[in-house]
Amino acid sequence: MTAPQVQMFGLKKSAATRAAERFFKERRVKVHFVDLGVKPIARGELTRFIQKFGLNALLDLEGKAYERSNLAYLRTTEEGIIARIVETPELLRLPLVRGGKVLTVGEDPEGWARMLEG
Repeated sequence: MTAPQVQMFGLKKSAATRAAERFFKERRVKVHFVDLGVKPIARGELTRFIQKFGLNALLDLEGKAYERSNLAYLRTTEEGIIARIVETPELLRLPLVRGGKVLTVGEDPEGWARMLEG
């Protein structure tokens, strides 16, 4: 049996990202961490999360980055919003985590636990 591993997209300064890292570390799960502050999320990865949750579910509507972006007032296409997300990962509810076929958005310990059920 292979050791469980997950892929996590987040920001080092995000409390929820750190919580997820801690969750998996405590359970000895290998984490492939992609720091969105260093490397933008790949469009294909982002699309996978959008297909499952819808674009609005991924946006941190309460966050300062969302407020500053004026996205609430702009008339833009989904494509335009995706381009913004790639430039400004703080617009996302982080972390985005993928373990096997399970995807989670934001702080979601129940979802993370489901990833480990295998």
